[in-house]
Amino acid sequence: MINTVTTDWTVVDEGWGRKAVDFATLSEPANCREYVALHHHLGVAEGDRLLDVACGAGLAVELAQLRGAICAGIDAAPRLIAVARDRNPGADLRVGDMHALPWADASFDVVTSFRGIWGTTPAALGEIHRVLRPGGRVGLTVWGHLKQSPGVWALAPFRLAAETKVRNQAKMVSLGRPGAGEELLGQFGFTGIRRIAVPFAWEFPDPVAYARALASTGPAYEAIQQVGEEEFHRRAVAEATEKVRAGLPLRAELAVTGFLAHKPELDAQT
Repeated sequence: MINTVTTDWTVVDEGWGRKAVDFATLSEPANCREYVALHHHLGVAEGDRLLDVACGAGLAVELAQLRGAICAGIDAAPRLIAVARDRNPGADLRVGDMHALPWADASFDVVTSFRGIWGTTPAALGEIHRVLRPGGRVGLTVWGHLKQSPGVWALAPFRLAAETKVRNQAKMVSLGRPGAGEELLGQFGFTGIRRIAVPFAWEFPDPVAYARALASTGPAYEAIQQVGEEEFHRRAVAEATEKVRAGLPLRAELAVTGFLAHKPELDAQT
């Protein structure tokens, strides 16, 4: 039995929405490899009804629409949804809770979530299962084995957060552990579950740009709450300065894991 979720999702905008424009323009574009790769694996095509859960600033929705998909998205941060709507005026983009999706059963052919479903939010998969049509496809990405990633240095400033926050961050990324994501998807009735490696790299022109982009994310906000904006920026710049390469961008390759699955054609609930 999966526990029900009591999280107050209205607080998400404090971390992710406060610098929504910085996130959309300085941080999210580096996610394009991840978005394009998952859309390719899912075979997103003309006419697919696609929902992106935790859609953020809507770049993944924009890329799915370029493949011909009819898109919807949901995020708990109103200021990120404002950017997403500006990018995608024809999409059905809503502020809301991924544990109570405001769409009817079997509304979508494809559901995606890019590092939006965490080990701390497993019940969202029940809602994804509900809104998928029988035979519909789901694709999720989560952080992989970060400690073995050459770009793990880029995440070090997140550890400036309070100890309780750092421990929660570790729980959040737990779905990337061997067998964890597969087991959870199976619990919610998904079949044909497959794990894939997803390409991911952050690139920045210099340490200052890196620090500004990183500061626009939710985990950075937790660190900033603990040490202050100025100290976070100083530590982030110092971390990146050690990685500067003459004539090349700062580059942080990080392990991202993807999961592909589908809802059975003959759902047990029907």
